[in-house]
Amino acid sequence: GQYIDDVILVDQSPIGRTPRSNPVTYIKVYDAIREAFSQTREAQTHGFDPSFFSFNVPGGRCEVCQGDGTVTVEMQFLADVELVCEECKGTRFKPQILDVRYRGKNINDVLNMTVREALTFFRDVTKITNRLRVLDDVGLGYLRLGQSATTLSGGEAQRVKLAAHLSKRTGAKTLYIFDEPTTGLHFDDINKLLAAFRALLDAGGSLLVIEHNLDVIKTADYIIDLGPEGGDAGGSVVTTGTPEEIMRVKGSHTGRYLLQHLARARNGHHKP
Repeated sequence: GQYIDDVILVDQSPIGRTPRSNPVTYIKVYDAIREAFSQTREAQTHGFDPSFFSFNVPGGRCEVCQGDGTVTVEMQFLADVELVCEECKGTRFKPQILDVRYRGKNINDVLNMTVREALTFFRDVTKITNRLRVLDDVGLGYLRLGQSATTLSGGEAQRVKLAAHLSKRTGAKTLYIFDEPTTGLHFDDINKLLAAFRALLDAGGSLLVIEHNLDVIKTADYIIDLGPEGGDAGGSVVTTGTPEEIMRVKGSHTGRYLLQHLARARNGHHKP
């Protein structure tokens, strides 16, 4: 209790189960985007407040698909079929809402932008870019803002959750638990992940990471090496200590691989 006030599991479970859940609603930046659209002259002329640019409540959303952009057709004896909504053509909104332009783009155009494209588009709106930047910081700059949560991989969902915690900026005395966060990541993205971890630590948080990736393991302050093998032949504590201490333990597979990994890095075969 003296050092930890809260424990948060950042796992690979979905961030939402409907097409209306997406990265920007999860990290709470969509409110600011809707606000920007509601402040345009056209929106104010027609009395469109921020709620008209939401697909979660009636008003501006397409009521045929209720803002999903798709409709589900129930098939007897077969799996249900998901079709693009004929009314809104997958745009999720009524035509008069799509007529509202912010810097030449409508709300559907913006939701189809990638995080990196949106960072450029909204470059002088800090309320938006500050939150969007954390998605790019965790290696998700390629995601579309309105990408359905149901299409994200487990690893992507986990990093959206990480971005949400980074954007809160209040992690003091919080223990974050991550289960294999490098799953499916490219080397450069692992560096971004490690930078995000450092930001959580700098904010006063602590990290417990379950991981096999040596680039992550070598950065740990303390390692608990479980084994000696996988599955039924594992589960015992082989050794504990700093990476340097683990490398000196003969019975530790992790220590042996860590030693080889760092030797290769020193010889220039691998990026540091």
